[in-house]
Amino acid sequence: MRSTTRIALAAAFFLFGMLPSSATATSISIAVASNFAPAIRDIAAQFEVRSGQSVRIISASTGKLYAQIINGAPFDALFAADAERPQLLETAGQGVAGSRFTYAIGRLVLWSRNPALNESNCRTQLENLGQQRLAIANPAIAPYGMAAKETLMSLDLWGRVESQLVVGENIAQTLQFVSSGNAILGFIAGTQTLDARLPQATCHWPVPRELHLPIEQQAILLQRAANNSVVANFMAFLRSSAGRIIIERHGYALPN
Repeated sequence: MRSTTRIALAAAFFLFGMLPSSATATSISIAVASNFAPAIRDIAAQFEVRSGQSVRIISASTGKLYAQIINGAPFDALFAADAERPQLLETAGQGVAGSRFTYAIGRLVLWSRNPALNESNCRTQLENLGQQRLAIANPAIAPYGMAAKETLMSLDLWGRVESQLVVGENIAQTLQFVSSGNAILGFIAGTQTLDARLPQATCHWPVPRELHLPIEQQAILLQRAANNSVVANFMAFLRSSAGRIIIERHGYALPN
């Protein structure tokens, strides 16, 4: 019982940044879906200050990160934009069994910066796209792209607009397409609309959640880090109240 108490106290001291500063610094490598990269950078910055450890962040589409992991990429944990890839890694034995958890629920937004759409209704403009371009992330590899496709199918618009799509490799590239004017409208992540560097939106439509499957974003500890206490501490910090505050501040819904 005393041993259990000591372990619990040590964990509490870590989460509040009270571990001795002489702890040996170790770099860990975290693979993260593009949409969550800004949030995890903020979380990592706080973690590094409190723990003295360093976090290396590699961001790309979930599909691309998954392919890299199954081909031996040296990542310690994956923060995906879906639940499917972490589950596949766990089933295949490349993720640590029982370590998978939902860390955020994503939100999809239809967005434009085109002056011609100033103060217009984005939802109406989507139905009257004409010959204009619509940007989405690649549904085959990017969960936000799949949510965009599901939304268009729910609205009976997929067949009408498919030939006019500009497809980004990930949600970050999709935002580039629509913010640069290469597409008049784009389905992007709600968190991206909070970026102060983003041009002023001319129309903005938060997509109702019933139009697509939930964007349940899951994380999993990878086998190469099964016994790495620094990675385990980082994932615990992300799930703490301090980490959850940052996640919510970046525009995500929190899991129960």
